[in-house]
Amino acid sequence: MGEVYKARDGRLNRTVAIKRMIADDDSRFQSEARAIAAINHPHICQIHDVGPDYLVLEYLPGGPLRGPVTPDEAVRLASQIADALHAAHERGILHRDLKPANVMVVRQAERRMPSCSTSVSHGSRALTPTRPGR
Repeated sequence: MGEVYKARDGRLNRTVAIKRMIADDDSRFQSEARAIAAINHPHICQIHDVGPDYLVLEYLPGGPLRGPVTPDEAVRLASQIADALHAAHERGILHRDLKPANVMVVRQAERRMPSCSTSVSHGSRALTPTRPGR
């Protein structure tokens, strides 16, 4: 549905993720923006701005979930993912594409769900692709 780039917000001096729409489904893109904005949860990323073909999202340092993981780590990650999904479901929001590539393992203590993709914790100024095609 989109390409995600790492960028620098010069006005607020922070790193952000910019998701650009590459499909023609503008209504789905706007729906995603509203869904993210409707949830304030420690395991779900924040949206900073929205435009006609882009979202500016909180940047999550880390990468997609990759295995194998220990049984204890799997339980911990599953608990965090379930907590984020529960928060979304309480607001009537369903994640339509939950898969390991959409679960971000961040290096900080926070867990976030970017663009309604789940994130979990684990123990440049130019625009650079971070997850092409996502």
